[in-house]
Amino acid sequence: MADERPGSPVDPLLLSFCVVNTNGREHLLACLDAIERTTPPGLEHEVLVLDNASADGSAAAVEALERDIRLIALERRIGKAENDSTLLREARGRYCLLLNEDAELQRGAVAALLEALDGWPRAAAAGAQLVSSEGEPKACAWRLPGVDTAIAGALFLHRLFTVQSHGSRTRPVGWAQSSAMLVRREAAAQVGYLDPNFFVYSDETDFCKRLHDAGWDTIYVPGARAIHHDQLGTDAEGARRRITEHMRNRDLYMRKHHSPAAAAAVRLLTAWPYLVRAVAALALRGHDPRRYLLQARQALRPGRGEGIREAAEAYNRRLDEVARPSSP
Repeated sequence: MADERPGSPVDPLLLSFCVVNTNGREHLLACLDAIERTTPPGLEHEVLVLDNASADGSAAAVEALERDIRLIALERRIGKAENDSTLLREARGRYCLLLNEDAELQRGAVAALLEALDGWPRAAAAGAQLVSSEGEPKACAWRLPGVDTAIAGALFLHRLFTVQSHGSRTRPVGWAQSSAMLVRREAAAQVGYLDPNFFVYSDETDFCKRLHDAGWDTIYVPGARAIHHDQLGTDAEGARRRITEHMRNRDLYMRKHHSPAAAAAVRLLTAWPYLVRAVAALALRGHDPRRYLLQARQALRPGRGEGIREAAEAYNRRLDEVARPSSP
């Protein structure tokens, strides 16, 4: 293993902030402001922004800041896992802080994450405690998925058995959300970065699983907090695509890391609580039974429907049509 001392000649730069943005201009600017506000004085670092072929002027807005930011502006839209991998490959830091554009680091978060990884030599990834826009803690670390966690979900014991982002002590977890995750770049390279087959969702789950299989830990750091605005969660129009993509990649994870029988069992176990919720929603105001039924159907048949991947492919086709020279 390479020299682990911060500032060693192996990695002259300690930290790389790695931000992925897709059509989140205002959130991105707030994210970059938070980085500037919360970075400890004197910390050797760089800031990289990968703009995923946004159509809202995000790339131009970053350039207009005239800050020391390395901008990678893509001309075609690709998946989150591939975007994060690109940033990890391009970064120069010993540690890379992966950030979604809708994440805002809070004061002390950077120092807490660095201290956690520096003091835990076998930890490859450290997830921050995510909080809502209103400051409420959100579930952000879990046990690795399997038949056992699916059974817990079917029995409505998910929060008790599967969620691990609780307590005030830094500790190992199965996987953590990558909206604000510090990664040891050496370990990421060792396992081949993130798998691009996971377009979005379950990409960090698979990443943490492969790190675990290679002998690394993932840890949860409650002392590091970041606001996660979850901009996709406010997009009702894309809900069907998000559900499709989520269930598709959950099933891909199971088929990649478990037996076909286990994957089939998890599909059934995952659908059950959504069916129960759909029935209950008929009597509960403010709950949509159709959404729960859609989730149940996608859990049972994750290969059906169009998700976020197909939306990106359609977007790229439109870009190609615009760029294609017209016939004389």
